[in-house]
Amino acid sequence: MFQSKTERQNEFEMVAIEELVPEDHLLRKIDQYIDFSFIPEKVRPYYSEDNGRPSLDPLVLFKMMFIGYIYGVRSERELERQI
Repeated sequence: MFQSKTERQNEFEMVAIEELVPEDHLLRKIDQYIDFSFIPEKVRPYYSEDNGRPSLDPLVLFKMMFIGYIYGVRSERELERQI
């Protein structure tokens, strides 16, 4: 009935993102039709490669904010949780 703590810690589950997002989802359509490849070059002057901690990928940050805008998520914490 109950599993020991060590048995639970040794379990894992493999999940592919492709299985979680339906084929007709809005975000798949956006990814298909909008080319975001221009963003890293546009923001390159604002990032230092040899000073401080490594930054998050600016493309990921932009896409997060874009998703937040589309779905009306105002809190960065809530946006991170939902993504």
